[in-house]
Amino acid sequence: MLTQVHPKIPMRNKKITREFYINSLGFEEIGTVDFEGYLIIKRDQIELHFFLFETISPLENYGQIYIRTDDIEVLYEDFIRKQIEIHPNGKLQRKPWGQKEFSILDPDGNLLTFGQFSD
Repeated sequence: MLTQVHPKIPMRNKKITREFYINSLGFEEIGTVDFEGYLIIKRDQIELHFFLFETISPLENYGQIYIRTDDIEVLYEDFIRKQIEIHPNGKLQRKPWGQKEFSILDPDGNLLTFGQFSD
């Protein structure tokens, strides 16, 4: 019955958000219409939606997304090579619940955690 989920998270500035996700994280914009105050991007099977929230403070933003991957070490090294800042408390590690995870913050303070099932 349920087939996909597409989180909607806040952004303060569409241009900055677009540039970060496309140029740094390797997403691409989808759709042929540029809606004011809204952005849709995709990478592989992950689709994210953003809505304009100009007054949100990155220090008070609790937006979070958990993204599964099947090759976390390669993704982590790619982000390191691109000098994407890894969250100080989110270095790549195996968690007590058995996942390998790492986290980053986007320009608006949304926490993106990447995880892979571990053996």
